[in-house]
Amino acid sequence: MRLLLVSGSTRQSSTNNAALATVRDLAPAGSAAILYGGLSALPAFNPDDDHDPVPVAVAELRELISQADAVVFSTPEYAGTLPGSFKNLLDWTVGSEVLSAKPVAWISVAAPGRGHGALATLVTVLGYIEARILDEVCLNLPIARDMVESGAVVTTPERDALARWWTALQVQLETSE
Repeated sequence: MRLLLVSGSTRQSSTNNAALATVRDLAPAGSAAILYGGLSALPAFNPDDDHDPVPVAVAELRELISQADAVVFSTPEYAGTLPGSFKNLLDWTVGSEVLSAKPVAWISVAAPGRGHGALATLVTVLGYIEARILDEVCLNLPIARDMVESGAVVTTPERDALARWWTALQVQLETSE
Protein backbone atom coordinates (compact mmCIF):
# COMPACT_ATOMS: atom_id res chain seq x y z
CA MET A 1 0.00 0.00 0.00
CA ARG A 2 1.21 3.47 -0.88
CA LEU A 3 -0.09 6.46 1.09
CA LEU A 4 0.30 10.13 0.39
CA LEU A 5 0.29 12.15 3.61
CA VAL A 6 -0.71 15.80 3.22
CA SER A 7 -0.42 18.31 6.03
CA GLY A 8 -2.42 21.50 5.88
CA SER A 9 0.22 23.30 7.91
CA THR A 10 3.15 25.23 6.50
CA ARG A 11 4.69 25.45 9.97
CA GLN A 12 7.71 23.15 10.26
CA SER A 13 7.09 22.28 13.91
CA SER A 14 3.34 21.73 13.63
CA THR A 15 1.68 18.85 15.41
CA ASN A 16 -0.06 17.99 12.11
CA ASN A 17 3.32 17.50 10.42
CA ALA A 18 4.57 15.50 13.42
CA ALA A 19 1.54 13.20 13.36
CA LEU A 20 1.97 12.49 9.66
CA ALA A 21 5.74 12.02 10.01
CA THR A 22 4.98 9.47 12.72
CA VAL A 23 2.49 7.70 10.45
CA ARG A 24 5.21 7.56 7.80
CA ASP A 25 7.72 6.17 10.30
CA LEU A 26 5.26 3.51 11.50
CA ALA A 27 4.46 2.19 8.02
CA PRO A 28 4.20 -1.60 8.24
CA ALA A 29 6.24 -3.90 6.03
CA GLY A 30 5.00 -3.79 2.47
CA SER A 31 3.58 -0.30 2.85
CA ALA A 32 5.06 3.09 2.12
CA ALA A 33 3.98 6.57 3.10
CA ILE A 34 5.20 9.74 1.45
CA LEU A 35 4.92 13.02 3.33
CA TYR A 36 4.07 15.75 0.82
CA GLY A 37 6.33 18.75 1.32
CA GLY A 38 5.27 21.10 -1.45
CA LEU A 39 2.40 23.02 0.13
CA SER A 40 4.33 26.31 0.28
CA ALA A 41 5.55 25.92 -3.32
CA LEU A 42 2.09 25.77 -4.90
CA PRO A 43 1.11 28.92 -6.79
CA ALA A 44 -2.17 30.60 -5.94
CA PHE A 45 -4.98 28.80 -7.72
CA ASN A 46 -6.17 30.54 -10.86
CA PRO A 47 -8.67 28.74 -13.11
CA ASP A 48 -7.01 30.38 -16.12
CA ASP A 49 -3.84 28.41 -15.30
CA ASP A 50 -5.59 25.07 -14.76
CA HIS A 51 -4.77 23.60 -18.17
CA ASP A 52 -1.82 21.76 -19.67
CA PRO A 53 0.85 22.51 -18.95
CA VAL A 54 -0.01 23.27 -15.33
CA PRO A 55 2.67 24.77 -13.08
CA VAL A 56 5.38 22.24 -12.18
CA ALA A 57 4.47 22.15 -8.48
CA VAL A 58 0.85 21.37 -9.40
CA ALA A 59 1.87 18.62 -11.82
CA GLU A 60 4.05 17.06 -9.12
CA LEU A 61 1.20 17.15 -6.59
CA ARG A 62 -1.25 15.58 -9.02
CA GLU A 63 1.24 12.85 -9.91
CA LEU A 64 1.83 11.99 -6.25
CA ILE A 65 -1.92 11.77 -5.67
CA SER A 66 -2.45 9.59 -8.73
CA GLN A 67 0.30 7.18 -7.61
CA ALA A 68 -1.13 6.81 -4.10
CA ASP A 69 -3.56 4.10 -3.08
CA ALA A 70 -5.01 6.55 -0.56
CA VAL A 71 -4.44 10.10 0.67
CA VAL A 72 -4.45 11.10 4.33
CA PHE A 73 -4.88 14.71 5.42
CA SER A 74 -4.09 16.42 8.71
CA THR A 75 -4.80 20.11 8.97
CA PRO A 76 -4.93 22.84 11.56
CA GLU A 77 -7.86 25.19 11.79
CA TYR A 78 -7.42 28.91 11.11
CA ALA A 79 -10.27 31.34 11.75
CA GLY A 80 -12.76 28.48 11.92
CA THR A 81 -11.87 26.84 8.61
CA LEU A 82 -9.01 25.41 6.54
CA PRO A 83 -5.76 27.36 6.20
CA GLY A 84 -5.71 29.23 2.88
CA SER A 85 -2.61 27.41 1.64
CA PHE A 86 -4.26 24.03 2.21
CA LYS A 87 -7.52 25.10 0.53
CA ASN A 88 -5.35 26.27 -2.36
CA LEU A 89 -3.90 22.74 -2.64
CA LEU A 90 -7.40 21.25 -2.73
CA ASP A 91 -8.50 23.79 -5.35
CA TRP A 92 -5.68 22.62 -7.64
CA THR A 93 -7.09 19.06 -7.51
CA VAL A 94 -10.63 19.93 -8.62
CA GLY A 95 -10.09 20.39 -12.37
CA SER A 96 -7.95 17.29 -12.72
CA GLU A 97 -10.35 14.99 -10.88
CA VAL A 98 -7.25 13.29 -9.45
CA LEU A 99 -9.01 12.88 -6.08
CA SER A 100 -12.30 11.71 -7.60
CA ALA A 101 -13.06 8.23 -6.19
CA LYS A 102 -9.65 8.22 -4.43
CA PRO A 103 -9.83 6.77 -0.91
CA VAL A 104 -9.09 9.54 1.60
CA ALA A 105 -9.05 9.93 5.37
CA TRP A 106 -8.04 12.55 7.88
CA ILE A 107 -6.25 12.60 11.20
CA SER A 108 -7.18 15.48 13.48
CA VAL A 109 -4.68 16.33 16.20
CA ALA A 110 -6.68 19.30 17.52
CA ALA A 111 -7.40 19.63 21.21
CA PRO A 112 -10.81 18.35 22.31
CA GLY A 113 -13.55 20.74 21.22
CA ARG A 114 -11.38 22.35 18.54
CA GLY A 115 -10.80 21.85 14.83
CA HIS A 116 -14.42 21.14 13.92
CA GLY A 117 -14.65 24.01 11.42
CA ALA A 118 -11.61 22.81 9.48
CA LEU A 119 -12.85 19.23 9.39
CA ALA A 120 -16.34 20.26 8.31
CA THR A 121 -14.87 22.32 5.47
CA LEU A 122 -12.50 19.50 4.49
CA VAL A 123 -15.37 17.00 4.34
CA THR A 124 -17.42 19.45 2.25
CA VAL A 125 -14.59 19.99 -0.26
CA LEU A 126 -13.76 16.28 -0.45
CA GLY A 127 -17.44 15.51 -1.04
CA TYR A 128 -17.63 18.11 -3.79
CA ILE A 129 -14.66 16.57 -5.61
CA GLU A 130 -16.15 13.10 -5.05
CA ALA A 131 -13.26 11.65 -3.07
CA ARG A 132 -14.14 8.42 -1.27
CA ILE A 133 -13.95 9.35 2.41
CA LEU A 134 -13.06 6.37 4.59
CA ASP A 135 -15.07 7.52 7.62
CA GLU A 136 -14.21 4.39 9.59
CA VAL A 137 -10.52 5.33 9.71
CA CYS A 138 -10.79 9.09 10.15
CA LEU A 139 -9.13 9.69 13.50
CA ASN A 140 -9.38 12.29 16.25
CA LEU A 141 -6.16 12.05 18.24
CA PRO A 142 -5.32 15.19 20.23
CA ILE A 143 -1.57 15.80 20.18
CA ALA A 144 -0.09 18.63 22.22
CA ARG A 145 3.21 20.25 21.32
CA ASP A 146 4.90 18.71 24.36
CA MET A 147 4.21 15.25 22.86
CA VAL A 148 6.46 16.03 19.89
CA GLU A 149 10.25 15.86 19.67
CA SER A 150 12.44 16.03 16.57
CA GLY A 151 9.39 16.31 14.32
CA ALA A 152 7.64 13.15 15.51
CA VAL A 153 5.15 12.10 18.16
CA VAL A 154 7.06 10.52 21.05
CA THR A 155 4.36 9.57 23.53
CA THR A 156 3.59 5.86 23.61
CA PRO A 157 -0.24 5.95 23.73
CA GLU A 158 -0.40 8.22 20.68
CA ARG A 159 2.21 6.23 18.75
CA ASP A 160 0.29 3.05 19.56
CA ALA A 161 -2.94 4.66 18.34
CA LEU A 162 -1.27 5.61 15.05
CA ALA A 163 0.10 2.07 14.64
CA ARG A 164 -3.42 0.66 15.20
CA TRP A 165 -4.71 3.22 12.70
CA TRP A 166 -2.43 1.70 10.03
CA THR A 167 -3.97 -1.72 10.64
CA ALA A 168 -7.50 -0.30 10.45
CA LEU A 169 -6.65 1.52 7.22
CA GLN A 170 -5.26 -1.62 5.61
CA VAL A 171 -8.38 -3.59 6.55
CA GLN A 172 -10.66 -0.81 5.30
CA LEU A 173 -8.89 -0.56 1.95
CA GLU A 174 -8.89 -4.34 1.46
CA THR A 175 -12.58 -4.73 2.28
CA SER A 176 -13.81 -1.71 0.34
CA GLU A 177 -12.22 -2.50 -3.02
